[in-house]
Amino acid sequence: MKVPHSVIDDRVQWLGMELLKLRDAARILNISYPTLKQWIYRGKLRSIKTPGGHHRIAQSEIDRLTNSNPGRTSLQSISGRNKLLGTITEVKTEGLLTQVTLDVAGQIVTAIITRQSSEELRLRKGMPAFALIKATEVMIATGARTPRRAGR
Repeated sequence: MKVPHSVIDDRVQWLGMELLKLRDAARILNISYPTLKQWIYRGKLRSIKTPGGHHRIAQSEIDRLTNSNPGRTSLQSISGRNKLLGTITEVKTEGLLTQVTLDVAGQIVTAIITRQSSEELRLRKGMPAFALIKATEVMIATGARTPRRAGR
């Protein structure tokens, strides 16, 4: 039985679902193509295999990961390239500050934000969230101690 489908702007309609090519899905999620493939293999992202063996991602799966609805504002309007989608693993609040820890594809990202922001965003362990990285400098340090100069 041949299943009817149509192609609209590189998006495929199949059984009433809008399917995206992997590169398009990676661009929307702002991750690399290899990372997207790893997410599929690890079960973090569900895909549909075509009869030809190609993976396609349903738009509903993108919406699930980004926790967005078509009518809501999304991070697609932000020009920065350093948007990292992850899952909140820990939220610690003390005083006026909250420490939020995200798991981004196996890497840990920690941010310190205001308690008020944390409460307004209703941040909870297990929910998806983006880390937006804006840095003008990167510092590198090692655990090795530098030798003292003589005379000090």
